[in-house]
Amino acid sequence: MVKLTMIARVTDGLPLAEGLDDGRDQKDVDFYKQQAKLLFKNLSKGHNEASRMSIETGPYFFHYIIEGRVCYLTLCDRSYPKKLAFQYLEDLKNEFERVNGNQIETAARPYAFIKFDTFIQKTKKLYSDTHTQRNIAKLNDELYEVHQIMTRNVQEVLGVGEKLDQVSEMSSRLTHESRIYAEKAKDLNRQAFIRKWAPVAIVIGVVILLFWVKRKLW
Repeated sequence: MVKLTMIARVTDGLPLAEGLDDGRDQKDVDFYKQQAKLLFKNLSKGHNEASRMSIETGPYFFHYIIEGRVCYLTLCDRSYPKKLAFQYLEDLKNEFERVNGNQIETAARPYAFIKFDTFIQKTKKLYSDTHTQRNIAKLNDELYEVHQIMTRNVQEVLGVGEKLDQVSEMSSRLTHESRIYAEKAKDLNRQAFIRKWAPVAIVIGVVILLFWVKRKLW
């Protein structure tokens, strides 16, 4: 069964629409919404390996597809057929692009297309019973296969993003420290140069001064 549906812009992770749920059949809905937002955040940073993926999380699976600059994501029971989940997302994608396609880039506030929930709820009902003739036909449709879609664990996916952030932060810190070291090295070289040649310059200066005074006196 479909538990949660969210649509977000990939470029910045901005939530565009969501399938509203009363939460009565899902105790941890807020927890999984937070996970979904973290996934969107990772995607916005370029941490996506595929345009279609399934992600294990507790007793559920996240399934998502990315088309253009939009990610369509749903949370389903483990027992829910993967093929139906992705066809459900395809239906949402096609309608969302048709209705809101020219406004996606200009959306500036979260859930700018919240009215799309009406279509999400209607489509969700069509996919809720896997034993209907319609859904059985979709499961038997050989034109749409999902065997090649990668499946990963949510900790692994989110962990990759965290590790990449740490590497990026470490790289920036090392670059900053290298600049400081280079500046200190220049200062030390300058001081060493002064210490080495200052006595020579003083001696030459004294000699020139004495030579000048001698000429004046004579």
